[in-house]
Amino acid sequence: MLQGTTAEQFWPGKRVLITGHTGFKGAWLSLWLHARQARVTGYALAPPTVPSLFEAARLSELIDSRTGDVNDLKHLQSVMDETRPEVVLHLAAQSLVRPSYSAPVETFATNIMGTVHLLEAVRNTGGVRAVVIVTSDKCYENREWIWGYRENESMGGHDPYSASKGCAELVTAAWRRSFFPVERWPEHGTAVATARAGNVIGGGDWALDRLVPDIVGALLAGRTIVLRNPGSVRPWQHVLEPLGGYLRLAERLFADGTACAEAWNFGPGRASEVTVGDLAQRLKTLWGSGTIELTEAQGPHEAGLLRLDTTKAATRLDWRPRLGLDEALALTVSWHRRHAADPADARQVTLEQIAAFEARV
Repeated sequence: MLQGTTAEQFWPGKRVLITGHTGFKGAWLSLWLHARQARVTGYALAPPTVPSLFEAARLSELIDSRTGDVNDLKHLQSVMDETRPEVVLHLAAQSLVRPSYSAPVETFATNIMGTVHLLEAVRNTGGVRAVVIVTSDKCYENREWIWGYRENESMGGHDPYSASKGCAELVTAAWRRSFFPVERWPEHGTAVATARAGNVIGGGDWALDRLVPDIVGALLAGRTIVLRNPGSVRPWQHVLEPLGGYLRLAERLFADGTACAEAWNFGPGRASEVTVGDLAQRLKTLWGSGTIELTEAQGPHEAGLLRLDTTKAATRLDWRPRLGLDEALALTVSWHRRHAADPADARQVTLEQIAAFEARV
């Protein structure tokens, strides 16, 4: 961010391209940037779920929404040539572990070559000052150890999704070194970074085979909540936490890419690391009803424990989580209760939660 400039002063009028804006995180980010008066263009396939936050919040009324595949480089390039973004936030992805087993080719194509196409379009467009490539905490070679992974740990991935995200990190590093080297930033003016986060929760997530949407759907329908691997520990964070990190990172990249053009972790504190069973019990308590069935059903491999060390983001970006786990769950429950009572309220409740989050110190 420019010296002495606040986020409220930075974003108004900025030309921003968000890929994956029809997805859960992309829709929240698009609404947030619209609220900050940025000129937002979204590029994505049709919403991946029905219902979707994109449709519920009527996002197409607020931003320039373009339908397109990140694997269609020609179309992506034409949109970038037309809109001339100053900031690019790349969220388009196949974003779930278990579906990556049934569609590995699609997962690798979207998460790796989609990143290649995005970075190549940036290189051919010119004028882009800040690029944030969103990957995942699962990009690391997970050894199931008890301490958090730092940004310089080895990339890896047991499953197609995780491996594809590790590859996206390598692709981004290669493009940065080859075409946007830090030492030549005054010459090309483009700063590229990656952002790693995972297990986000919040209102408006209807993704299949994702824990919190499955639980909320069961509670709304009065069905029994069936949990697989209830003893697995996950770090949970509200969707606004990493999105706030992406925005802070983009602001810093725009102002001084030489300082921040690298990889960054955005994760919750240790108190937000609980088992799947504990999370379900907390949601059930907040909802005020529901029954839970525990199972150790066998299925594709999923990580048992994966932590991020966010010391670098705290020290150099002044970014820290603002919400505890119970607050994040309460916001999620509140969002879905309001939506169930009045589906037309989706945009308003989302904007209210964004405003309340920004007001927190």
